[in-house]
Amino acid sequence: MVEAYCVKCKQSVEMKEGKETKTARGTTMMKGRCPKCGTTVCRMMGKK
Repeated sequence: MVEAYCVKCKQSVEMKEGKETKTARGTTMMKGRCPKCGTTVCRMMGKK
């Protein structure tokens, strides 16, 4: 799984239900949920 930073928990967590999306500028990003609190977490992956 992909690790992302949860702002609510203030620590890096393993993303749950991660999906790959693209930003308006074309950068790839993973978007999912924090397994502890359920907040949306994101990780920028860069261009492919």
